[in-house]
Amino acid sequence: MKASIRKFLSLTIPLFIGLGIIYYQYSTLTPEELEKIKISFIKADYFYIYLSLFIALFGFWSRAYRWKFALQHLGYHTKFHNDFFTVCVSYLVNLTIPRSGEVSRAALLKKYEDVPFDKAFGTIVAERIVDMLIFLLFVTIGFVLQFDTIYQYLVNNGVKFETLIWAGILGIVLFIIFILVWIYAEWKIILKLKQKLSGLIEGMQSILKMKDKWKYIFHSFFIWFSYLAMFYVTIFALPETADISFDVVVMGFIFGTLAVGFTNGGLGAYPLAVASILSLYGISEGIGTAFGYLIWVSQTLLTIFLGLLSYLLLPILNKK
Repeated sequence: MKASIRKFLSLTIPLFIGLGIIYYQYSTLTPEELEKIKISFIKADYFYIYLSLFIALFGFWSRAYRWKFALQHLGYHTKFHNDFFTVCVSYLVNLTIPRSGEVSRAALLKKYEDVPFDKAFGTIVAERIVDMLIFLLFVTIGFVLQFDTIYQYLVNNGVKFETLIWAGILGIVLFIIFILVWIYAEWKIILKLKQKLSGLIEGMQSILKMKDKWKYIFHSFFIWFSYLAMFYVTIFALPETADISFDVVVMGFIFGTLAVGFTNGGLGAYPLAVASILSLYGISEGIGTAFGYLIWVSQTLLTIFLGLLSYLLLPILNKK
């Protein structure tokens, strides 16, 4: 009973948050901004939308191809089409319950390639850690490039320089305390976390030991390059966004990516995050919202199409 309630809440809470964000955004937009959104969808140059979807396919392909290197390192030689289709299905499942796709991906590989669930899931967790590190690199670059804009925004909203300094000092102190507690504390919760993280560390170390580690690392960066390129080419779909600089694109990409984890596939949160960032650079909220929805709707439709198609093809191509 508890498991079913937990599953129900994990599905409905992000969904209601997303719907709430959509309602909030709709209610705060003026009639003129809503009209801008409507016109933007009608007059958008959909060549660039289709181009972004084409680039997205390379991201799906590269993620599946990267997975082969980790599986081969464990001694499992899987068929590429099974790797690709299970990746596509996992993206589809993530639209329902955030991060649940990883479980379904490992389960499908167990079903069609007989790779033990725990080992397949371990390679996926290692992937997520690598992806997180690369994304943090994007975040660092983005904030360095846009430090002046971010600082000015904070100042304009009443955040004093002294407050930022004290916040930085507090962050450093808390980090030092955390490290000391992690090293010396014998609390049960810390010991359990250490035990769980040991497996993740082992998974990361296996990447460095694998035969094709440089290919694995190359595809890891290529995946994120395709994500960024997919976002970048979409700016040319609207004349109002076509001239924004690349560093602004990076910031929009960063906050859009962060928003995806808050709701089901970024429902409501993704367009709001993108619009909020673009508004800092003179793009009206209506245009920014339209731009965010153009990306989100097109990518979501592609995810649904590829996920359903893959789910149908997996049993057909694996008939014995």
